[in-house]
Amino acid sequence: MNIFITGAGGFIGGSIAAGLARDGHRVRGLIRRAEQADDLKRLDIEPVIGSLDDTDLLAAEARNADAVINAASSDHRGAVEALIGALEGTDKPFLHTSGSSIVGDASGGEASDKIYTEDDLPEPTPDKAPRVAIDNLVLDAAKRGVRSAVLCNTLIYGHGAVPNTSSVQLPRLERQARKSGIVRHVGRGLNIWSNVHIDDVVAIYRLALEKSPAGMFYFVESGEAQFRDMTKSMAKALDLRGPEDWPLEQAIEEWGYEMASYGLGSNSRVRSKRTRDMLGWQPKRTSVIEWIEKELVG
Repeated sequence: MNIFITGAGGFIGGSIAAGLARDGHRVRGLIRRAEQADDLKRLDIEPVIGSLDDTDLLAAEARNADAVINAASSDHRGAVEALIGALEGTDKPFLHTSGSSIVGDASGGEASDKIYTEDDLPEPTPDKAPRVAIDNLVLDAAKRGVRSAVLCNTLIYGHGAVPNTSSVQLPRLERQARKSGIVRHVGRGLNIWSNVHIDDVVAIYRLALEKSPAGMFYFVESGEAQFRDMTKSMAKALDLRGPEDWPLEQAIEEWGYEMASYGLGSNSRVRSKRTRDMLGWQPKRTSVIEWIEKELVG
């Protein structure tokens, strides 16, 4: 299969692209920085230099591919519109990457008992409404002859396939800890996020390309953990002080409003039956705590 994937120079997109290339697919990957081209070639990924603003390039790649995966920005509507427009009427697979901060409550590090499923999604907050609108645009593409699906990833952990790439949340905690010598979490760190290992993410994209019906939304999760437990394990792994509570205002100064309030300071608890029942996904890694303690450093 000829597959075009955006975000191939990043943690998620690069890992997915590398996995699909290992499977024997011909993979063309969009990257913004030409200096990443050699890294992709070593992974048998054909680099395509450009950006999500290059709509003509995106459309041409989509028309020439058998399947398309958007693993770059979840918030770039113009790129998604260009890809859908090029795929309209083809019944080709189009997988779009979203993130489960769309159900985040910005609790400031406090706990919540609320757990969401694919059939029980809340009205988005104003901060997340544009992202949810893009998710819905992708789902509606099923009515336009595109085998579209949204894969809504939770907190992803693990090491990426492309050199010098990293996931979003845990590396930010780690960098702050190494800089300050103290591992910190937002507020009291009682907030909980569902999570998934990057290898299992690659596996579910593979299955979705093969099996997903059109117009499907999936949460991608294989467990959950409280931030206080993750930072406790991180302090042990890094041999640093902590974990220490950090007021939201100070966390925002370090990480910015979006990351501190949603990525690190919210609850995002989800469950997915669809990934198991419809796609036959069986995640192999289910403990982020074990990964932090044994594999974070190395």
